[in-house]
Amino acid sequence: MTVPFGTRLREAMDARGPLCVGIDPHAALLEAWGLGDDIAGLERFSRTVVEALADRVAVLKPQAAFFERFGSRGVAVLEQTVADARAAGALVLMDAKRGDIGSTMAAYADAFLAPTSPLFSDALTVSPYLGFGSLRPAFDAARASGAGLFVLALTSNPEGHEVQHAVGADGQTVAQSVLRQLAAENAEVRGVAGALGSFGAVVGATLKGVDADLAIDGPLLAPGIGAQGATPADIPGVFGAASGNVVPSVSRDVLKHGPSVPALREASARFVDEVRAAIS
Repeated sequence: MTVPFGTRLREAMDARGPLCVGIDPHAALLEAWGLGDDIAGLERFSRTVVEALADRVAVLKPQAAFFERFGSRGVAVLEQTVADARAAGALVLMDAKRGDIGSTMAAYADAFLAPTSPLFSDALTVSPYLGFGSLRPAFDAARASGAGLFVLALTSNPEGHEVQHAVGADGQTVAQSVLRQLAAENAEVRGVAGALGSFGAVVGATLKGVDADLAIDGPLLAPGIGAQGATPADIPGVFGAASGNVVPSVSRDVLKHGPSVPALREASARFVDEVRAAIS
């Protein structure tokens, strides 16, 4: 049987440290690396990040949009990046934030969560804002393949507040409703010491005084560390008792050290050390 994503993520975090590094080949970063904003630059950038980090960080997170902007050739590079990173031992979280209904959501799930797809990833980011139930095809596909999901809940962008903090008829905020339903999806690991469910939430590390129950028995992807202003030392204050389930996500503050492979490795190792110290 396929080992569930949550189990594999816990093992990777224990062995390699709790860190997710983004693969975000935006134009300014390609230029900073001395690369062209073209397919050749995209390939070189992605190959270098995988070479430097895939055998030592727990999670690599390609941002699909930065590959899709090059059309079919960019998607081909993304396919190769996913395959190479997984072959080297990293868990791959596809940051695509897909969200739709019915057969369209099922097609997105097939694209990223079906083992027969060239874009098959260990986990996928999804948006619940067409209703949490609209994500059912993705949950079903993830369970069938042993993959995971990270559902947007409390994001760090200021625009998210108007939706995520809106209060429903039951008196709960939209974000808390998402977290509550995620906890239900992870019910099989509830009460199992050290276990981690396969279905996580995205909760920004830049948030202060999170007024929400983060005990979802699953991982908490925490973007915002580094260039967006949060530091590993902020994790306990934001996540409290759930800090041990946090997967901090860093992109620019690691990637800016490329194209040097040793410098990329040193930067990622420094973040791992800082996160471990903060949550210990």
